[in-house]
Amino acid sequence: MPKRSTRTAAARRTPRGRRFVLGISGASGAAYALRLLELLLSAGHEVHLVVSDYGRRLLFDEAGIKNLEPEELLPAWWKAAKPAARRDAARRLVIHPHKDVGAVIASGSFLHDGMVVVPCSSASLGAMATGSGSNLLCRAAMVTLKERRPLIVCHREMPLSLIDIRNMETLALAGATICSPNPGFYLHPKSVADIVDFTVGKILDHLGVEHELATRWENAD
Repeated sequence: MPKRSTRTAAARRTPRGRRFVLGISGASGAAYALRLLELLLSAGHEVHLVVSDYGRRLLFDEAGIKNLEPEELLPAWWKAAKPAARRDAARRLVIHPHKDVGAVIASGSFLHDGMVVVPCSSASLGAMATGSGSNLLCRAAMVTLKERRPLIVCHREMPLSLIDIRNMETLALAGATICSPNPGFYLHPKSVADIVDFTVGKILDHLGVEHELATRWENAD
């Protein structure tokens, strides 16, 4: 079973990998978040996951996920992995209740290597841009900016209103990276998975995480 968050958990580094925060909100694009989660965990990193209420609805509607458990979040990887690997991955996945604004990821003293909000809805985009900390996802993002750590925001909705554009500007000026999931077709994707991997590879690049996904021009035929 994955670890659950506690208010008193010590801020520490995972011995083998690095530590990241992953926020999932209610815009379409569950596949991006699930693929990113799979790659981070399979590479030995620690992931602190927070899912908004609409994010849970998204995971159910697009991926059939009812419970935030590794075997549902990572069904194919979980089924193929050896028991020891599954136990290790579950240990490195920490799931935080969305309404627990006192969870460790809401504290600046909690050390991590970056936060990704994917997919990011316009509502969450606006809340982060205005400094609203009424839920854990947005509060963790505010703290990430305050501590000058990488914050990658993958806003999926389109077309953009002027409100969205100004909220992106505000976050960009505060230090966030706006990484919209717009695929490049110069790599000649042959499946939806290829398109998803293009965006996830870009996210990993900005986190400084090595990967073997085909996302760069030099990978093109």
